[in-house]
Amino acid sequence: MKIIAGNWKMNGSRDSLVHMVTALQDIDSKNTVILCVPYTMLGVDGGRVAIGAQDASAHDHGAYTGEVSANMIAATGAKYVIVGHSERRQYHGETNDIVRAKAAAVIAAGLTPIICVGETMDEKQAGKTMAIIESGVRESVPNDANNNVIVAYEPRWAIGAGLTPTDSEIADAHKLIADTLTSMGLGDTPVLYGASVKGTNAAQIMSIPNVDGVLVGGASLKPDDFIPIITSVK
Repeated sequence: MKIIAGNWKMNGSRDSLVHMVTALQDIDSKNTVILCVPYTMLGVDGGRVAIGAQDASAHDHGAYTGEVSANMIAATGAKYVIVGHSERRQYHGETNDIVRAKAAAVIAAGLTPIICVGETMDEKQAGKTMAIIESGVRESVPNDANNNVIVAYEPRWAIGAGLTPTDSEIADAHKLIADTLTSMGLGDTPVLYGASVKGTNAAQIMSIPNVDGVLVGGASLKPDDFIPIITSVK
């Protein structure tokens, strides 16, 4: 069984989420399907589809205008929260320390964080890929995670660019993440791949060792694009 997670980013509406959820109810698949959507869509009944958010505050409550706490997200019935997505790191300056604090808040609220790590093009060209990935895992995953986390490897240079690493690059990155998590006592943690995933490459990507599923961006917005990804792995 694989985990197929969709990240809608700043797209969609409650109506489009209801449409997607309805389209996915009768899909013949044993895979776990998650849709991480904007806050305004939380509370929609996902049926067999788990609903998640795309970020959470590291704070429980207080004078933090515009922030949404993990407990508030949990109250909507959501089950997952993406933290440390490459766009949060790039546009909002989120560091590994900030991501770890957010992940800890998510876990404390009874939710599962999907913790994103990955290298930029500059880091890749400088030969720092493996060091960035390992430090990202060690510094972003809380020490007391107790196997209640998912890690997503996002080669940041490939997101939205239509680029995909080679199978060997994905395999090497995922093996490093799996080995690092094992050394942290989190050997059962699922590791997803995310960057330019679509119906035509999802099965191949998920056949690579230590790839436990995918984190899908634009291809998760429409049933015709998302369903082939879900059903690509039997």
